[in-house]
Amino acid sequence: MEKNKTTETSQSVSDYINAVSDKVKREDCFRIAELFKVQTGFDPKMWGPGIIGFGTCHYKYESGREGDMPLVAFSPRANAIVLYLSGNFDQRDELLQKFGKHKTGKGCIYIRKLDEIDEDVLINMVSLSVSHLRKLYP
Repeated sequence: MEKNKTTETSQSVSDYINAVSDKVKREDCFRIAELFKVQTGFDPKMWGPGIIGFGTCHYKYESGREGDMPLVAFSPRANAIVLYLSGNFDQRDELLQKFGKHKTGKGCIYIRKLDEIDEDVLINMVSLSVSHLRKLYP
């Protein structure tokens, strides 16, 4: 079976965020890291070269594919900050309606700046996503 490309590394989260050239995005990433840390109780860890994850869970799909992944994560990308939350947590659609300016993918939420979203909604979504994944992959 193919090995996961995105695994936890020993790369420094602070160094990674400090390398973000856009000052607002860099400050937003430090704030998101603090919000995720407080909400999850886990210190941030780098996953692969560009994902900042919190906690870990072991998943196993019906296909037999399995591996480890962060419970929640985010990544500063060129055009957005990508939030990696479960795509199926309770109240996801209702909370996204209150969230603010964003785009969504299957399990990803894309934001440009923190001042365009509601941080309280983000905190709630992180909590619900973690709960969902812990039930799904105990």
